[in-house]
This record gives sequence, structure tokens and C-alpha cells, in this order.
Amino acid sequence: MSEGTEQDDSRQQERPSNSKVIKKLVLVVFAMFGFGFALVPLYDVFCDITGLNGKTNDVGVAYANDGIDTSRTVKVQFITRMAKGIPWQFEPESNEISVHPGEIHFVNFYAKNESQHDIIGQAVPSVSPGLAAGYFQKIECFCFTQQPLKAGEAVEMGLQFYVDVDLPAEINTLTLSYTLYDITSKVGS
Repeated sequence: MSEGTEQDDSRQQERPSNSKVIKKLVLVVFAMFGFGFALVPLYDVFCDITGLNGKTNDVGVAYANDGIDTSRTVKVQFITRMAKGIPWQFEPESNEISVHPGEIHFVNFYAKNESQHDIIGQAVPSVSPGLAAGYFQKIECFCFTQQPLKAGEAVEMGLQFYVDVDLPAEINTLTLSYTLYDITSKVGS
């Protein structure tokens, strides 16, 4: 046997077959695809455990009357944003208020559909710092339901909330941010 033939034979034995490589790559692609779907629920669990991401309650809570801490004042700021392409005006009636933990407050938000067609909006809240999200309790909130507005229609939407008296002492300012999304196509009006 010639020396060149021996080298070719040893290279073929060292190389895996193309079908094995393709099977491994297909398996990796499916694993990555599955991980992509699992990422959202895993992220939600992670945020619930760590208190990150500022997720607030998505249903009303009963008022837990643990008293009002009048010795402490917390500043609550309100920010509104519109997702790209939603032609609404959306803003709080007040950009910030000072509250005592345990005290119930009511704030109105103004929304107007400035388009020529009906739109269903959904506001998604977030609180920062993320650690404070578990202490910001919404009793009533327009974010719990969809907000259908006819073309040109304006409405005041209410938020009733309190800041839990157990809010850590180092947190003196909370920011509640709402992002408004057009969900008309998802609802199928």
C-alpha cells in the first residue's frame, strides 16, 4: 500500500460522517428553539423570585389597613409612554405626588384617541426601583382592563393605590411607568 492511501484511510476514520454532524446540528437548532420558548416563563419566574423588572400586580388588591406611617413621605412619580405607532395622547393629571405609606390615593390619567379609527389600548405598568414593585399596591387600575376608544374620543382613567408600610426605608421615590399598546388586531374587534 502506498503512503498516500494510508493517510487518506486514517483521515476518513477520524472524520465523523456528514449525517452524524447534520443530526447534531439539527438537535442543537431544536434545543435553541425550545429554549427560546422557555425563556419568557423562566424570566417571569426569575423576576417573581428576585423582585426585578418592576412588575406590579395585575389584579386589584384589598386594602390592607396596617395603619398609615405619617412619619415618612414617599414621592411617587408617574410616567406614560406610547408604543410605536399608537396615535393617542396619554398622560397623568399629575407627574408626581407625595404619599405616606399606608395611605390610599387616587390619580387620574387622560387618554385621547387622536386617530380616525377606533382603537383598543392596553396599558402595561412597571415600577422602579424593581425592589419596590411588591410594595406598590393597586386597588383599582385602568391597566387591569382593555381601553376601547372611538376615533377622537377622550376619557379619564383612574388609578387607586397605596404604598405598603413595609416599603424598605432606603426607598424614598417610586416611579410608576405605563406603556400603552394598541391591541386592536389582537382582540379582533
